[in-house]
Parts: sequence; C-alpha cells; structure tokens
Amino acid sequence: MSCTAADFAPIRFSTFDLPERERLPRWREEFGRGIVQVDIEPMASDGPYHAEATLQALPGVRTVCCSGSAVRLTRTRDMAAESDGSIGLVVNLGPTAIVSQRGRDTALATGEAFAILNDERAVLTITRHLGIVLPWAALAARVKHLETSVMRAIPRTVEPLRLLTGYLGLVQKEATLAKPTLRQSVASHIQDLAALALGAHRDSQEASGNGVAAARLAAALADIAERFTDQGLTVESVARRQGISPRYLQRLLEMSGTPFTARVSELRLERAFALLTDGSGGRRRISEIAMEAGFSDVSHFNRLFRARFGDSPSGVRTQR
Repeated sequence: MSCTAADFAPIRFSTFDLPERERLPRWREEFGRGIVQVDIEPMASDGPYHAEATLQALPGVRTVCCSGSAVRLTRTRDMAAESDGSIGLVVNLGPTAIVSQRGRDTALATGEAFAILNDERAVLTITRHLGIVLPWAALAARVKHLETSVMRAIPRTVEPLRLLTGYLGLVQKEATLAKPTLRQSVASHIQDLAALALGAHRDSQEASGNGVAAARLAAALADIAERFTDQGLTVESVARRQGISPRYLQRLLEMSGTPFTARVSELRLERAFALLTDGSGGRRRISEIAMEAGFSDVSHFNRLFRARFGDSPSGVRTQR
C-alpha cells in the first residue's frame, strides 16, 4: 500500500476532552499499551490526571513528545519481548527524571538524554520528554561499538543533542513532508545527529555532516522567519545567535538555493503584500506598511515590490 504525505504528519493525542474518571484508564490502555507499549502509573494525585502527546513516523525514525502529570512508564519483559530491537533515545524536557534499566538508576537533568534498549525491561519516571525510536542497524552503521554507547546519560551540552532536539521541533511544525525523498532525507539527518550524540566514530562523523548542516540550516531559517521584520537583521546577527560563523551561514543559505538577502527580501515583500490586501491597509500610508514589513528605504521597497508583483504597492491596494 502506498503512503501519502499525510501518513507522516504529526498525530496529536490528549486527555483533556475526556471525562476525568476515564482519562487514566483510557490513556493507559489505548495510548500506553496500544501505541507506545508501556504501562503507565501516575506518581502523585495532585489533581485530575492529564496527558498529551504528539507522534510522528518517518522512514526509520519514530518520535513521540509527551507531557502531563508525573508518571512511571514501565516496559515490561513481555512488552520488551515484542520489540523490534530498536533503540529509544529519551530526552528529558521537564524536571529531573529517572531512567532504570539492568538494575541501574540514572538521573537526567533538564535537557539531558539517555539511550534505552527497547528489547529489555526499562522504567522511566518523568513528566515531559521527547522519545526517538531508531533502528539498531542504522545507528550501528554510524557508531562503533554501539553496545557500549547506550544506557548512559548524554549531557545537554553535547552539541549534536541540542541540534537534534531543535531539528525535531522544526520538523514537527511542518504539516506534512510532501516528498518521499524529503522524508527519507529528514530521517537520515535525524539518525546522523543521534549517532553523533551517542559518539559516532570519525568516519561516520564525516559522513554525518549532512545531518549537522541540515539542522543548522533549519534553525537559521526559523530564526530568519521569526525576525525578518527587524530592520537590523543581518547575517552576522543570525550567525551569532546560532553559534556559527557568518561565512558558514552564508554557505548554508546559498546551498539551500536562496541567499540571505533574497530570502529576507521575499519574506518582507510577502508581509507587505498581506498588509496591503488584508482590508485594513487602505487606511495606512505605504511608508508605514514598508517599515512594518522590515524595509528601511521606501524607494527601495517600491522597486522590489513592483519587480516581485508586477505593480506598485498603491496599485495592488487599489485593485484589492
């Protein structure tokens, strides 16, 4: 059966629409045992039980982001026996969490991660976390002696881990991943970054450069999209926030097909067009709209606008 892009869109679950008496039993049975294969036990009765989760599946990668009441998640021996031999990378996004496997307890501070063997019994006490399920073979091809790299805490200061969590956050904001090749590339990038966080060997580190570059580019694009109306936005300011050099950022943007200046100008022009045609722009001066969109020179704005849309700002406003 063929898969559409919608098959890979994030799926969201929540207990908030359920009657309070049904929340825990249904979440435990339908979500815990039915989907993620864990037993769920609340840790405290500090109010009605609540939980929500977002799941996404890509070729060779599955992710789940959970939050809610403090819980103990247990993968029993019977559940573990049905595992496909994958590795679960757990990133703690809340207060201190405890991971237990093979008789050893490990405390995870906020932002730290731990690689769990999914085919063995494990217990996770946590409130909010990101879980990433990865095939053993995909990581073993990238991490030498993988068996010695799992079941240990990964500090939040490890840069590939930071890039990985940021990259996944951006991927989940996409409604769909339209092309199969794009889905495969994103999954490969996630595997690259996870392997680097676990300590990929040198040869794999060089091969995993695509994952690092993709994560850095995605973070930079999100930064630009958030701040493009700032008239002081520069390559240097974006690079500084991302912790990379301006030259490297320019190279990433050029490889993506749209240099920094062209990307920022397009975002600003689209914002100006929207302001001119949203019904309220008719009562505002063109110069005000240009400034709000991020342009500091009205004449320059007018030239770019006509070249982009085939008419002047006033002409577009009149037509609309």
